[in-house]
Amino acid sequence: MSENDFDFLHGRWHVANRKIADIPGRGTEWVEFDATAEARPLLGGAAIIDSFFADGWEGMTLRQYDPARDVWRIWWASTRAPGQLDPPLEGRFNGEHGVFLGDDVVGGHPVRLRFDWTAGPEPVWQQAFSYDGGETWEPNWIMRFTRAR
Repeated sequence: MSENDFDFLHGRWHVANRKIADIPGRGTEWVEFDATAEARPLLGGAAIIDSFFADGWEGMTLRQYDPARDVWRIWWASTRAPGQLDPPLEGRFNGEHGVFLGDDVVGGHPVRLRFDWTAGPEPVWQQAFSYDGGETWEPNWIMRFTRAR
């Protein structure tokens, strides 16, 4: 593990999204939409920032590597929640698979969050929530990345 773990994400991307329509309500209806994203390194490679553009809204992610603890932290913000920076998730890669965990309040309920990253030429990100402290997980958003042409 190192500050190079997210190097696969640098550049411009087309993002195919599959997401639960009503995440706070623990819905079961999935919606699909396209987006674009662009990621670039900062701080000599020890951080990466990306911009995410979907129809009618945008978001950004900051990832920063902590060499003393050998972990990455991930923060998310979007125009859907103006002025709010979500609490960080923390984790690491084991080979090409990264797992990042954190806690938040969603729809008034405490949840454990999990981001799963699969690195490679066509990366995949998945978000899941746990309402029972991590015993069970409910996936609610999947992003499949392909290089923008």
